[in-house]
Formats: sequence, structure tokens, C-alpha cells
Amino acid sequence: MTEKIKVFGATPSPYTHKMISILRYRQIPYEAYMGDVVGRLKKLNIEPPQPVLLPTILLKDEANNLIPTTDSTPIIRRLEKEYSERKLLPDDPALSFINYLLEDFGDEWVTKYMFHFRWYFEEDSDNAGTILPLVDLGTDTPDEALIEFKKFISNRQIERLWVVGSNDMTAGLIDSSFRRFVKLMDNHLSTSKFLFGEKPSSADFAFYGQLTQLIGFDPTSRKIVYDSSKRLIAWVDVMADLSGHDVNNCKWTVLEDSPETLKELLKEFGKMYAPTLVANAKAKNSGNETWEIEIDGSIWKQKTFSYQAKCLKWIKDEFNLLNEHDKKRVMKYLDGTGCEKILG
Repeated sequence: MTEKIKVFGATPSPYTHKMISILRYRQIPYEAYMGDVVGRLKKLNIEPPQPVLLPTILLKDEANNLIPTTDSTPIIRRLEKEYSERKLLPDDPALSFINYLLEDFGDEWVTKYMFHFRWYFEEDSDNAGTILPLVDLGTDTPDEALIEFKKFISNRQIERLWVVGSNDMTAGLIDSSFRRFVKLMDNHLSTSKFLFGEKPSSADFAFYGQLTQLIGFDPTSRKIVYDSSKRLIAWVDVMADLSGHDVNNCKWTVLEDSPETLKELLKEFGKMYAPTLVANAKAKNSGNETWEIEIDGSIWKQKTFSYQAKCLKWIKDEFNLLNEHDKKRVMKYLDGTGCEKILG
């Protein structure tokens, strides 16, 4: 019997949903443990990672020891090497790079929507502050303890809004970008089952993970989507379990034949995410603690975020792995989206 991969996460975690839905689609046996990740790992005599990120997945190292592993993007690529069936990365290197861009967009920009809507508005933060302790500690948590845990979790998360750049200055930009994203996804899904045709890729699951929360957990964003795109709501339901999806009779689109709706999604990347990646990296390299730029006629200001400086580097590294022919194909496809500016 194939040994099951152990996944430790939480239902209000978008990245937990991303990875579990991937394991379902790829038909990789797994066991999911929700809540109290640190306690569960210590019971297995496994030291939790620092910091603890969701999900934490136990994978074997070269000595066959189980190691708590985080960060979904490299985990996905490891699984691509270790499991041969129902792969997530397109065979075409140029299309695979576009997939990498959009997976990063989902993980690092669409998550700004999720974090903003969860903690910026009073109704949403009250909802999250109440439910998250019950998920982590159990529904039988006494009311007195729940009040204390709610205060602790809410304060900690609201104080971390700076990590994603959510503040009074940027709130309007995040809101308008989210509304555009919902409409762009609605348009694309009217012509394509997934981002790249008939089969899902890792970028689909990155979007899906964030949308499980934006549609299924947080009141303000849920209302926006329900008022704007029933198609996107249906897509999220479908993405939850694709274990029965027929991959043998499906194919990914040819990059050059992709519908214009895909390029429109990339334009949102180029309009919003690309300039923040560049500005953040410059601030990091200069040792500046904060930075600000103008986007879409408004000021975006936030603290410098080291991880997203790494994201820009990793994007460039992926691009530089392409041969010259595929680099030209990518640059031609991205021309006019704004994404090409981060590859120069």
C-alpha cells in the first residue's frame, strides 16, 4: 500500500485548500490533519518548522527522515518529479512559464484580496476572529477561552496587514483590483474550463485556494462575488475535487492560441502586481523599510517584504531557464500586458 502523505493545515487556510485539492486531483494518497499544527507535529516527535506555515507537509529527505515542509510552489514541483501521473505543469516550457507567473499571482497577489477582506473590515474580522479559534482549538472551546483567543488572533492578524500592503491608503486599490479580477475570471471561464484549456494547472489551484476563502468564508468578498459571478462560484465548487477529471482526453491550450481573456488576466498582473514587485525589490536592495509608488492614479504604500523580493528573483530565474526560442515566445505573448517589464 502506498504510504500516505501527511498534511497539517486548517480549513480557513487558502494554501491548505490549494494543496489538498492538488493531492485529490493527482490521486496521491494523503491524510489531512486540521488545527493545532504545532501540537500534532510534536505528538509525532517532529519539531515544527520556523515559522509554522500552512499547510505543513511531511516529506522525506535523502536519509528517509520525515521533514516538515512548507511553501506550496516548490512542493508542487517536487511532487511533479516523484509522481508521474496527472501532472500540473504544461509540457511546453513557454506555457509552463506563464503558468508559473499566474501561480505566483494567485499566491502573492490574490492573497492580498483574501487577507484584506478578512481583516480590514469590522464584520469580516469579527467573523474570522470568532471562527478561527474554534477551527484550531475545537468547537468545544469554552466561551471564556474563546474570547481571549479571539482577541489574540485578531490583534495579531490585524497588526500584520502591513505584510500584504492593506491599509487606508491602499484599500481602494485592493478593492477595485479584486472586482476586476472577479470579472476577468468570469469572462475567461465563459470560454475555458481552466486557465489553460481542458486541464487544470498549478495556477488554477493557486487561484482556487484563495477563492475558497474569498467566496466561502469572508462575508464582504463573498457578497461581491455572489453579486458578480455565479460562474466563478461554480468553478470553485468544481475545483474542490477533480480526482475524477479525465486527463487522458484533455489537453492544455497552445500558448499562441490562448483566448484573449487569459491575456486580460495577465494585464491585471502587469497593472497591479508587477510594479509592486519591482518597487519592493528596489526597497529591499536599498535597505529601505517602506516604499511607495503610484498605481492606477493612487498611491500604494507599504513596508518592504523580503519574501516578495525573493518571488521576483524566482520569476526571473524561471525565465532564464528557458532557451532563447521560448524566451522570445514568452516576451511576444506578454507584450503589452505589463508583465514583460519585470523580465528585463
